Amino acid sequence: MTFSPTLFHSERELEAGEDELEDTVRRQLELLGEDTSRDGLVKTPARVAESLKWLTRGYEMDPAEVIGDAIFEETHENMVMVRDIELFSLCEHHMLPFYGKAHIAYIPNGRIVGLSKLARVVDVFARRLQVQERLTEQVAQALTDVLDPLGVGVVIEAYHLCMMMRGVQKQNSRTITSSLRGVFRDDPKTRDEFLRLAQWG
Repeated sequence: MTFSPTLFHSERELEAGEDELEDTVRRQLELLGEDTSRDGLVKTPARVAESLKWLTRGYEMDPAEVIGDAIFEETHENMVMVRDIELFSLCEHHMLPFYGKAHIAYIPNGRIVGLSKLARVVDVFARRLQVQERLTEQVAQALTDVLDPLGVGVVIEAYHLCMMMRGVQKQNSRTITSSLRGVFRDDPKTRDEFLRLAQWG
């Protein structure tokens, strides 16, 4: 059973799901040969279960609700960009962390959004089991849906512990993904300006 708080419809069912997740973590430790009764591990199953729920809380979040009423009528027609938005997520293939930063820009179409909301939209999708490619697309699509701007550009650069701690063990490898919508895709000058700013600030 995959634990997701959104699956439960009563407090009793939620508590049962939490207990099941905790029991599963305890069983994993036992399969690794650990003694879950020793001091250092007695509370580990509960801590891991709580941590996993927090790290995947994005499943319960909706970008439109996160942005809320922080959308304002404005005739600004130039690029709005927020760089270096820190992000942390979990790779869905190995459930190991990946982390990095997102650079987001849009060109308003009569409406602007509170700048902090761009970072919150990143968290909505980063706090799920993810692949970086999908995360990039989801952020761009959410902003397109909510703002209906003339264009959106998203670049994410991240380090993946599944490549650094295991497997090929390449410590300096960095993955860069982008998603371009509207004028960011169709107008070479706008695209070049965005990618230059995303790279050099």
